[in-house]
Amino acid sequence: MSKNAQFYLLSEQSQVEKIACDLAASAWRLGKRVLIACETEQQALDIDEALWVRDVEEFVPHNLSGEVTTYATPIEISWKGKRNAQRRDLLINLQTEIPDYVSSFNHMIDFVPVEENLKVLARERYKQLRQLGWQLSTEQTK
Repeated sequence: MSKNAQFYLLSEQSQVEKIACDLAASAWRLGKRVLIACETEQQALDIDEALWVRDVEEFVPHNLSGEVTTYATPIEISWKGKRNAQRRDLLINLQTEIPDYVSSFNHMIDFVPVEENLKVLARERYKQLRQLGWQLSTEQTK
């Protein structure tokens, strides 16, 4: 199976968390299990909060890595150094580097920010994935 990565070109940095939540919700509705890999624990808490405050009809079952739940939730929110080992179908990467566990995924979503220093890091991730043989595509956010 080929590995595919979709890079979203952001028009403003503040979009990234909302778009990540929307993409995770869409993937869940298609039956996918999602890992949102955050840069920091604070970003993970922000994503967690953003998913909780969605309208009732847009609720998405999720948990932070390390939370004890009776059943595995379809969306896990992790950060560097904190991740459960459950298998997931889609990686939504919000980290500045490619996570070392990327090879366990066949599908990944990443973002190209507007800030130049973060854009350089995104280009580096793009190049690394290409060198690893991933099929890459880009899409402009609205």
